[in-house]
This record gives sequence, C-alpha cells and structure tokens, in this order.
Amino acid sequence: MNFHFTEQQRSVIHLAREFAEHELAPGAAQRDEHERFDRGLFARLGELGLTGVPLPRSHGGRGLDFVAYAGVIEELSKVCASTGVMLSVHTSLVGWTLFQYGTEEQKRKFLLPVAEGSMLGAYSLTESGSGSDAGAMRTSAVKQGSSYILNGTKIFVTNAGEADLYIVFAVTDFQQRTRGCSAFIIEKGTPGFHVGKKEKKLGIRSSSTRELIFEDCRVPAFHLLGQEGEGFKIALAALDGGRIGIAAQALGIAQAAFDAAITWTKSRKQAAPEIAMESILAEMAAHIEAARLLAYQAAWRKSAGLPYRTFSSIAKLFASDTAMRVTSDAVQLLAQDPVTNTSAVERYFRDAKVTQIYEGTNEIQRLVISRMLLAD
Repeated sequence: MNFHFTEQQRSVIHLAREFAEHELAPGAAQRDEHERFDRGLFARLGELGLTGVPLPRSHGGRGLDFVAYAGVIEELSKVCASTGVMLSVHTSLVGWTLFQYGTEEQKRKFLLPVAEGSMLGAYSLTESGSGSDAGAMRTSAVKQGSSYILNGTKIFVTNAGEADLYIVFAVTDFQQRTRGCSAFIIEKGTPGFHVGKKEKKLGIRSSSTRELIFEDCRVPAFHLLGQEGEGFKIALAALDGGRIGIAAQALGIAQAAFDAAITWTKSRKQAAPEIAMESILAEMAAHIEAARLLAYQAAWRKSAGLPYRTFSSIAKLFASDTAMRVTSDAVQLLAQDPVTNTSAVERYFRDAKVTQIYEGTNEIQRLVISRMLLAD
C-alpha cells in the first residue's frame, strides 16, 4: 500500500476540502436544525466533478480511484456528515453499481447523468421485516410482457424524495429466497411509485431519508439491472464498496470532533491540561489514525482489484466505533466548561451513531468478518 497521495488525489481532496470549508460549513448547523436537504449543494458537487470521482471519464466520471473518493468523503464529512452520506450512496451504491452491472445502453441513459451530477441516485434494499435479513424481503416484481409490476414498501432510503434515480431490489421468485431477488432501475415519477413519510432522525438530519411505496408500479424490462435472480449478489457487492464510503464518513466525523477537542484544550487558561485529559486525547488520536489506515487500505485494495470485502467490513466496523467513541469523549471534555458552545461536537456525536447502523449494522460486520476468516 502506498501511503502517499498522488498529485491527482491531492488535488481532488483539496478541492473537496475547499468546498466543505467555504460552501458546506456556513449553513451546516442550520440545515441540521431544520432537517433541510439542499439540492443546490449536490449541483455544486456535480459542477466541481465530485459526483463521480472513481468512475471512468468515458462514463462521465473523474477517472480517479477509491482512495481519492474516500478522501473526498472524509473531507465533506468533517463539516457535514449528511452531505458525506448523500454522496457516498450516490457514488458507491448507485454509480458504481450501474457501472459494474449495467448494460451499455443503461450506462448511457443512467450512469452518465449520475456521474456528472445531473441526476441524484438512491439505493433501496431495506424493508420493515427485512433489515439485516434480506432473505425476508416481501417487495415483489412480477413479469408481465415487456414490463415488471412492483408492489411493496421500502424504508430508510437515503436521498429518497430528492433522488431522480433509484436502484430497488424486489423478489421475482419467492421460492428461491435470496436467489429469487432481482435489481431494478426506477426513475422518479414512474406511475405507481410514491415517496412516503419522512423519517425523524437523531443525526444526519439534513440528509433526506424516507420510505418508498410501490403500488402496481410498471417498470420496463429494460430497467432490470443484471439478470433475474442476481439482485442479492448485486446488493452485497454494492454494500461491500459502500462500506468504504461509510468508513470514510465516520473517519471525517471523528476527526472533526477531535480537532474541536484539541482547539478547546489549547484555549484553556490552565498552564497545562490534566493528565486524564492528555490520556483521552492520546486515545482519540490513536484510534483515528488506526481507522484512517483501515479505511484507506480498503479503498486501495478495491482500486487495485484485490479482494476487499473483509477489509471494507473491518474498516467500517472500526471507523464507526471510533467515531462514536471520539465524539462521546469530545462532548464529555467540552461539557466541563459551561460557557463553551458544544453544538458542533453534539452534532458530530449524533451523526456518528448511524455509522454503526447503516450499510450493515456493526453486529452484521462482525458476522461477515468472522465468516470470511473461517472460510479462509
């Protein structure tokens, strides 16, 4: 693994940092407070070429790798984790999945605008009765002539309501359980496709999270992604890459909380920080650096074409646990001073929790890791 960024990687990460500091930061707290998704920010990401960083130039992307992409997500998430996850889902779960499994015709119609940022993407797998157990999925897709008819409900869909394009998983053969699941590309405005209630959330509040409802929704057979029965394989492959984005998001959150704790500690009037405080800061730094190495190792392995499933799960597990630990310690430290404004670190703390839950809960990550180790 090369520990030095290339000039291209440094350039795009610097671009993301500048955008985060000058355009994301000013309204981050207000967007969180009012639970407001700002589509204009996504449009700006597209203008800057940040909506398709690891996707080929031939398909509208920037033609870089997942190391550069992880760096972009980290920089955005230091300032606004909601924007970080919005872009992570759009790029990893939608853009990469279209590139990997789409036909050339599908890539021309859907991937190009996704990579360029003129279409926002969403990914829909979870249902009320099938969170970690995708085999219990009940949304159905029945073939009728040259179309599929979808019926069912999805929940906790990031970017829902704002997205123009959705990758949706439905069962085409209930006898086959996971082998009977298929993936579909569904456009906003398709008859029979409705966006349901908006979720009230603890964190990432300026990210749009809603349910999707399908009532005799007719989808052209051309919109089948991959082959019938390949949906579960496609879903798992998408999540393997998606966990790199979530690891980078968690890393950015942890780094922002740590930076706030360092700034506060240096500003205190005491001659020197207490030994206990020094110990907490050292533990924070150690865990963040370990999380950073794990996240970028997973990104590097994916870019190099090496097996990365176990590595992305380890990175997501450790980085999200680190984000929770570091933000909790930061809140605890800053709360010692009654005149300190802790609103930013409180937001980091709330944002950190969901990184332990989505893209596969950390309990599932431990299961994935252990099974891969035993299989090896």
